[in-house]
Formats: sequence, C-alpha cells, structure tokens
Amino acid sequence: MDDAEKAGSQFAELVRILDTLRGKDGCPWDRKQDEKSLVNYFLEESYEVVDSVFNKNPASVAEELGDMLMEIVFLARLYMEKGDFHMSDVVEGINRKMIRRHPHVFGERKLADADEVMASWNRQKISEKSRESLYDGISSFTPALLTAFQIGLRASQYGFDWPEREDVIEKIKEESAELVEAARGKDLWDVMEEMGDLLFALANLSRHLGVNPEIALQFANRKFITRFRFIEGELRKQGRDIEGATLEEMEELWQKAKEKS
Repeated sequence: MDDAEKAGSQFAELVRILDTLRGKDGCPWDRKQDEKSLVNYFLEESYEVVDSVFNKNPASVAEELGDMLMEIVFLARLYMEKGDFHMSDVVEGINRKMIRRHPHVFGERKLADADEVMASWNRQKISEKSRESLYDGISSFTPALLTAFQIGLRASQYGFDWPEREDVIEKIKEESAELVEAARGKDLWDVMEEMGDLLFALANLSRHLGVNPEIALQFANRKFITRFRFIEGELRKQGRDIEGATLEEMEELWQKAKEKS
C-alpha cells in the first residue's frame, strides 16, 4: 500500500470515527456542537499549525495538521447532517478545482513562470465565481493586517503596485509624517485615518520583502512577551514586583533580555 492509499484508508477511518461520535450513542460534547461553535476550534487549530511550522517542530506540525483535519471532517459532517453536502463533495470539489486551475500541468496550456501561473489562477477564479471586482470574496473575519497584505497582493498581480520596495519605503515616510502632523492636531479621527494609512503601507512593504506581516507581528508580540517575562523574573529574584520598578530599572533589564535572545 503506497502513501496515498494508506492516507485514504486512514481518512476513511476518521470519517467513521466522527460518524460514531455524532451518533445516537456517541459523545455528548461532540453531539452538542454546531457550525458556529466549531468555527472557534477551527481557527484555534489553524493558528496552532502556523505556530508549529515557525517553531520548526515537524512532530508538532503533524499533530496539529491532524487536529485541523479533524475539524474539517467534523464541520463537513455537520453540513451533511443538514443535507447540504457530503464530505465526498468537498474532496471532489477541490480535486476538480486543482486540475481546472492548473491547465499548464493537466492540460495543453503553456505558462512561462510562477507570476503568469498566479495571474492565470486569479483570472480563472474571477470567471468561476462570477465576481465583478477583484476584491469580491475578501473575508470580513480576516485580521486587518493580513487583509491589507492580501489587498496589495491582488492589485500587484495586475500591475497596480509600487515598482520597487524603495518606493514603498518612501510612502511609509510620507505616511509617518502625516501621522505626526495629525497627532499634533489631536483629532482622533484624523489620527486613526493616518495610522491606518501607515499600517497599510507597512503591510505592502512586507509583501515586497516577501514577509507575511501578520506572522511578523506575531513574532514581535512573542518576543516582547518573552523579554518582559525576563524583567518580571529578574525582579522576583530581588523580592520585588513590576509595580515597584522604575522605568530606568526596567529598561536596564530589557537590554539584558535582548542580549539573551
């Protein structure tokens, strides 16, 4: 049995497990779930997959992918129970889509490079979904920083973009100056608008640098928390807490935390 056959057999077993859990004599917790409650776990598992990938932990990636696959099968099962679609429809649909959107692999069409492939994919996507705009289909639940990244990515595929990363850097400088000016005026709405413009420009610089800004910010968040915990730990060793520390003391410990990381 090759890997595809083995995976197919194990996938079928997962489907049967979910059938049992949702069955009459199954698990009370699993039987209680619905689409909305399950979405919370789906999002949680997707972030844990990303976390494992960037922690370079293959064993954890395999485990978290399994958890996410379970959520996919579970969610599909809920819709099957309502008569909307079956798990087989999900798999068949993505199989057809992958073949249809790769005519240069499964058909006779020739595409020169990855950029041309992506442009072809997007044209096919717009055609299939009968969308009037390139931005139809942008999720309202995607984090705003990631959405800004995706907005720039879609526009760039049609040539609407800064030619060079240096041009984006100049835009960031321009937006920074406008934010400083707005802050002097103390109009909250002006400040918010200029802050949004600056964050949008930063997201697009991330794109030009080949970095996902959402993941980059997660790393920055984690780094800050790690260093701040170091400060708290060092103060505890002195029999003190964070409330009694001065800014100068915390800054000194922060620099020590930076040296260790």
